[in-house]
Amino acid sequence: MKKRRILPLIMAVIMSAACFTGCDKKGEMRDMTTAEIVNDMGVGINLGNTFESSGMSLSSVQAYETGWGSPTITQKMIQGYADSGFGVLRVPVAWSNLMTGNYDIDHDYLARVTEVIDWALDTGMYVIVNIHWDGGWFSRFANEEDRDECMYKYERIWTQLSDHFKNYSDYLMFESLNEDGGWEEIWNRSSGEGDKELSFGILNDINQRFVDIVRNSGGNNKKRHLLIAGYNTDVELTCDELFKMPDDPAGRCAVSIHYYTPPTFAILDKDASWGKARSEWGTDADYAELNRNMDLLKTTFIDKGIPVIMGEFGTSTKNKTDEMIRKYLFSVCEAAYIRGICPVLWDITGVFYNRLDAKFYDEQLLSDLMAVKELERND
Repeated sequence: MKKRRILPLIMAVIMSAACFTGCDKKGEMRDMTTAEIVNDMGVGINLGNTFESSGMSLSSVQAYETGWGSPTITQKMIQGYADSGFGVLRVPVAWSNLMTGNYDIDHDYLARVTEVIDWALDTGMYVIVNIHWDGGWFSRFANEEDRDECMYKYERIWTQLSDHFKNYSDYLMFESLNEDGGWEEIWNRSSGEGDKELSFGILNDINQRFVDIVRNSGGNNKKRHLLIAGYNTDVELTCDELFKMPDDPAGRCAVSIHYYTPPTFAILDKDASWGKARSEWGTDADYAELNRNMDLLKTTFIDKGIPVIMGEFGTSTKNKTDEMIRKYLFSVCEAAYIRGICPVLWDITGVFYNRLDAKFYDEQLLSDLMAVKELERND
């Protein structure tokens, strides 16, 4: 009996190893434009403060996964996102947490992120995977003497990820980077001092290199839908004429922006040196600002055939009522969605989604966000 069971066991090990290197069952690339994919995503949510936890010297995958307060992610938690109605899960990752020489991503780290991505894909959700803040090494692009080495590290990361996921279906989207594409050391937005063209140019070069790496990596990556990070993912700066979408032979790129406007409401829960915290939102001026920003994205990108994903939107919660939180999040979600923008809620452990119970804390908020999907789009 034991001898006859050896061959199946060996075959199982071989198949497991093959799947780790990219032999994935979800290999279909449908005949859909990026705009159609973005529309199909509906409303999304982030797996925040989990795989992008960084800035620590830890030795294990689980230590980083839980380093910023998240419980160990389970399949039940991921299924709960889909059951709640979310169509896309954004998975931020700090890949350089565990690396060996030549910027080789740790095998176990990649395997663990892959496991969570697979869980999400198995639910029918889309997945966006990126290079997130990643310990802040993107700041070194500002130094001319470090720029080539930074680009090499960037290339190594995306070369490995592109190869690993190259046979995955179009339900997996790659995102070039997070909010780090912009360097105040080169150009200061507030003062207007510095070389604005250079700072934008560095980001444009990074995004172009991203597209080139993915497109040349084989498999389904020739047609994979890609998400291009805007300048600091800021609405106005991304709509600046100096920001350029990369040349893409497949014509399958969307642009990413984030929305925490006004920051005195969405970011601050107590006064800071740069602003006084607001606990209320919803004046005529607030709605006008929101609609002005969403209209700017529509005319700059969507009306020209470039889809937009709002990779993050959210608000601090400690100094606000539930009603005010709902009003702001629904309003932003609605304003984006009706213009054809996919809104992806920023969430971390203990804020909106209860990871242990796999459901929303505020069922009314969830209902409000999901109701947006019933609205007619004017894209």
